Amino acid sequence: MPDSEPRPAYYAARRGGWRDWWTLLHPPYTAWHLAYVVIGAALAPRVILTNLIATLLAFFLATGLSAHALDELRGRPLRTAIPAPVLVTVVVAGLLGALALGVGGVIRIGWPLIPYMVAGPVLVIGYNAELFGGVMHTDVGFAAGWGAFPLLTAYTAQTGTLAVAPVLASAGAFALSAAQRRLSTPARNLRRRTQRVEGRITFADGHTEPVTADGLLEPLERALRSTSWAII
Repeated sequence: MPDSEPRPAYYAARRGGWRDWWTLLHPPYTAWHLAYVVIGAALAPRVILTNLIATLLAFFLATGLSAHALDELRGRPLRTAIPAPVLVTVVVAGLLGALALGVGGVIRIGWPLIPYMVAGPVLVIGYNAELFGGVMHTDVGFAAGWGAFPLLTAYTAQTGTLAVAPVLASAGAFALSAAQRRLSTPARNLRRRTQRVEGRITFADGHTEPVTADGLLEPLERALRSTSWAII
């Protein structure tokens, strides 16, 4: 990808080598959703550090690696040069690693973690591979799987149960993740699918301003940058 070609995301690095892996990780968004894990765990009356670290690692493997590698396999939206067999290996290894950590959590915490172990791979594969006719690949599916789910999982991994506080916090995470997707979808369309933008805005006082791709993109990505840092 030439340096002059528009980047597929504001955080994307130049193509090639380790930079492809940086881009694949979607660093601001991965950190954003891992922050929900920390928030969920921190709502527990007592934080068990080893459980928190294991939950963070499980979500990093499942969402930071597997989900993003699976997404890249579908049409190369990030334009990386990572070979397809390597991406497949990352998908499988990431999910297996997350499941192994889940088994360890069940041994420590008990059966309440089993539904999360089942739901996690279903959410990752169903959303990113757009299974079941893409029924999960929606604003609601993203908000539930990448917002509410990690927060509730992290709290349950600490306590073995649920309470009012994490349920309320998960509703907030759901809403924030829905907002993230509603900002990022048009931003992606502008960066990756738009060939030309034309038009002008005429204001009440009569002056006009041209409509440009950069002008449409800037407020979307500024909001995404600010919100990602705010959640972290």
